[in-house]
Amino acid sequence: MINKSALQQLARGEFTKGLLHMALLFKGKEKEGLFKLARQRRKECFPREEAEVRSVIEISNICRRKCNFCNINTHAKTSKRYLLGYKELMTIAEHIYNKNRKVLLFQSGENNSQKYIDFISKCVSNIKHKFSNLTIILCLGNLSYKQYRQLREAGADRYILKFETSNSALYRQIKPDGSLEKRVKCIKVLNGLGFDVGTGNIIGLPNQTITDIVNDLLFIRNFKLTMASTSVFIPGEESNYRNEPPGDLNMALNYMALMRIMYPWLLIPSTSSLEKAKRGGQYSGLMAGANAITVHDGTPAELKKHFPIYSTARFIPNEKYIKEIVTKAQLDF
Repeated sequence: MINKSALQQLARGEFTKGLLHMALLFKGKEKEGLFKLARQRRKECFPREEAEVRSVIEISNICRRKCNFCNINTHAKTSKRYLLGYKELMTIAEHIYNKNRKVLLFQSGENNSQKYIDFISKCVSNIKHKFSNLTIILCLGNLSYKQYRQLREAGADRYILKFETSNSALYRQIKPDGSLEKRVKCIKVLNGLGFDVGTGNIIGLPNQTITDIVNDLLFIRNFKLTMASTSVFIPGEESNYRNEPPGDLNMALNYMALMRIMYPWLLIPSTSSLEKAKRGGQYSGLMAGANAITVHDGTPAELKKHFPIYSTARFIPNEKYIKEIVTKAQLDF
C-alpha cells in the first residue's frame, strides 16, 4: 500500500532526516508516487518541459589525483594519456555548434598546470568570441582562485565540481590526496566568481551509509547552485575499488527525485552511469525529474576508450538514443 502520508509531507516541504531515509528506499507504487511528485515540481519550475541537451568534449585524460573510485586517476595504466590539440578542439566546437547545440561541456582529468589552464582559457575565449550564444560548462576539478578567475574571465559560464560525499572521513577514504574542506572552498570560490555552479554526490561508495546519503541531500543547501547531480558508483576495472559491489540504481533514482522536490529550480542531469547500472536507467532518470542529458558527440571516436570515467566498457549515449529517451519521457529538446 502506498505511503500517502510520506508523499504528502514531502509535497508540503517537510524534509526531515527520517522522512528522507524512508523515501530513499521507496519501491513500487511509492516510488511511482515520488517520481510523479518530482515531475510536477519540474513542470512548475520549467513549464516548457524541455531537456537541456549538452555535448561533451573530453579534452584530456591526464589527471594528478589518486581517487580510489576512478579509472583515470594518476595510477591507471591501461589508457594512454592524451590532450586534444587547439585546432582539433576548435573544429569539434564548430561542428557541434553547427548541429544547433547550444551547451558545450569541457571535461578532463584534474590538471592544475598553468600551461593547461592557459590552453583551456584560450579555447574558451576563442569559442565564445566566435559563438557568443554557446554556453560553456567546465568540469576540470580543483584549481586555484586565480585559475578559476582566469577561466571565468575567458568566458566560461558554468562549472561542475561534485562534492561526491558530505562525510569528510569517507571523502578522505575515496580521495586520499584531497579533503572535503578543500572541495567546499573551491565550490564557494566558483560561486563568488559568478559561475553557474553544479555539484553532486556518488551513490554506493564503499563504506557509505544511507545516513551519509540523507546528509548529502541536505548538504546541497550550503551552496548557491544552478545544477546538481548524482551518479551510481560503478566499480571501474582500473580503479582501486574494482572488486567492490556497484551502487544501488533504485536509490540513486529516488535521490534524484528528492533533489527535484527539495530544489525544484535546479538543472538535474540523467547521467550515463545510470545507463551503465541498468539498461533504461537514463530514461528512468528523466522520469524521476531530471531535465538535462549529455550527448557524447564531441570526443573523437578513437579517444573515447581512453576516457573510461565509469568503466572501460562504459555506456556512451549517442544523439539517436538521447532523442529516443527524451521523446519517450515527453520532454522537448
